Amino acid sequence: MAEDLKSRFEQAQKDVETLSSRPKNDDLLALYAHYKQATAGDVEGKRPGMTDFKGRAKYDAWTKLEGMDADTAMQAYIDKVNSLLDADS
Repeated sequence: MAEDLKSRFEQAQKDVETLSSRPKNDDLLALYAHYKQATAGDVEGKRPGMTDFKGRAKYDAWTKLEGMDADTAMQAYIDKVNSLLDADS
């Protein structure tokens, strides 16, 4: 993993906290899924039950990224944060 990419990924995690408004749910799911794929790899475990709407949505978003390598997931996370920051200004 390139050190520059890792430091930009860590900075993006800090930058997302500076948004003046809460991102839309789709954007939050994308951030969550790319973060998890970058830090934990492919999703494991059982899909949450029908009554756990939030957990199920997060699981499904993460599952869509199955097979994506960590560097690609980090870059996608960085790109998403940058687009949110651009829209926020």
